[in-house]
Amino acid sequence: MNDRFESWQYPKIVEGRPTKYHWIVQGAAGFSLGYKTDIGAFTYINAREGVVIEDFVQVGSHCSVYSVSTIDGKKGRVILKKNCRIGTHSTIMPGVTIGENAVIGAHSFVNKDIPDNVVAYGSPVRIMKSLEK
Repeated sequence: MNDRFESWQYPKIVEGRPTKYHWIVQGAAGFSLGYKTDIGAFTYINAREGVVIEDFVQVGSHCSVYSVSTIDGKKGRVILKKNCRIGTHSTIMPGVTIGENAVIGAHSFVNKDIPDNVVAYGSPVRIMKSLEK
């Protein structure tokens, strides 16, 4: 695995306050963070209805993860499965699960579940290809 995770430690999560890595969680009681994750600066996570980020997940900078949408009232737990990667400036909507090893391209709008081992991108997101295991 990458050297940058050699001395990895869980960041301190304080409701509505930026972590030392400059990302923020609202609804911190509903947030679960896996081991050796990498969440980019200026990412916003709304975990009021639950957000689970499993081990080895990478989330680019300036992403938004919503378990609640104030626009259309949708609610639902978001799950980012082990080793998935989310490109910078992407938005994950309520109730979405992104599968293991899936890759979401930058600037994507993810409003549906994404299976394991695929590359998906776009607005709205579309599956573009399968990845070999």
